[in-house]
This record gives sequence, structure tokens and C-alpha cells, in this order.
Amino acid sequence: MIHGRKVIGIIGGMGPMATADLFIKIINSTKADTDQEHIHVLIDNNTDIPDRTAHILIGSDAPLEPMAESAARLEAQGADLLIMPCNSAHHYYGGLCRRTDLPVLNMAELTAKTCLEKGIRCAALLATEGCIRSCIYDPYFDALGIRLLKPSEEGIRALMHLIYDEVKAGKPAHPEKLYPEMERLKGEGAEVFLLACTELPLAFNESTPFACLDPTLILAHAAVREAGGEVKE
Repeated sequence: MIHGRKVIGIIGGMGPMATADLFIKIINSTKADTDQEHIHVLIDNNTDIPDRTAHILIGSDAPLEPMAESAARLEAQGADLLIMPCNSAHHYYGGLCRRTDLPVLNMAELTAKTCLEKGIRCAALLATEGCIRSCIYDPYFDALGIRLLKPSEEGIRALMHLIYDEVKAGKPAHPEKLYPEMERLKGEGAEVFLLACTELPLAFNESTPFACLDPTLILAHAAVREAGGEVKE
């Protein structure tokens, strides 16, 4: 803890642009008039963490150990709390919590609580195949009585193309290719779309003709508050 505020540790590298996006959102979300009023943030941009979706789909825990190593490095450097800018990595959340003494904020749980606060009764999940099939978000939404819709098989393929072949590959993103699937989910009752892969907020923008929630931004706000800062409205 520095000057009465906690130090935020980011387990990053999943992927690097998503890590940078979270850091920028923490900065932009913090009420501060000087450099010194911002929150101390440590980032371990650990690109050695294996792909989460690939290992979730084969039932492998391979990403967990390097994630735990990042947590240990951040704790040794003085972090007081941990956050992960990767929704799929939350498949390993329980295992990570057992390997660190630091609190780890849960992006899926925070997003469900935000939906409840906003009065949302039905949301649609846009995420990686690993996140969708391993039901990372489901228990938190089920516990609050919020209906969670999932993409079709065609929608999952379109999401994986957008996330991996466009955003992660550093190529132009075309989220509009998802619009027919989003229109279908809206027809089933979706009030809002969860951009539940940290690459998706990098692809969507204000011109998107659908109501979206950004779990990365929700996580940034929660981290600022948990660290003792004030969120800039």
C-alpha cells in the first residue's frame, strides 16, 4: 500500500493490446488532477501464458501455472490486489486464488452485478469459444436471476475469427459481420451485449447499433475503487 492506497497488479499478456486497454481505462477512470493522484499500477505482460481457449477446450490447466507465476511476481513487487484482462482466463480463477494470498477481482462476477444494478434481465454473451463452452459467466448470472443468451455455432465461429484473426493478429476488425447474430439474439430478448472477451472492446465502437457492456471497463472501475481511488463519472 502506498500513501494509503492499494497497488493494483495486472496479470497481463492475454493479449498485450487488451492489457494496454485495461491500463488506459484505469487511468481514464481515475479522478485525478495530478500524476501523483493516480493509482500505482504494476503490469506483468506475461506473453508466455498459453492460449486459454485452446487449453480449456482440451481440459488442460497449462495456463494456470504461468498465471500464478505472474501473481507471485506482482506480489513480490508490492501489489495489493490482482486483476486479469482476459475473460477466458477466469476459467482458472479458483486455481489462481488458491495460489496467491492477494485478492483477485472477478470480471464475470462484477459484470453480473453491474447488470443487476442496471435492471437488465436478459443479456447476450459475446466471448471466445472457451469462455462460452466452459460457462464462466453462467453461475454469476444464474445466481442473480439474469437470463444469459449464447451465440449459435455460426456466431461462435464469427467471434473467434474477429478475436483471433483480426484483433489479436493486428488486422482491421469487422464487427459488423456479427450484426446478424446480434440481431437474432436481440430478437430472443437480449437487452445488452456483453463484450466478454477483452479483444472485443477494441473492435466495437460508439457506432455499433446495439447496446453493449464492456467488462474491461467494469473491471477497471472496480479496481480503482478497491485501490482506494475515486472513479471519474
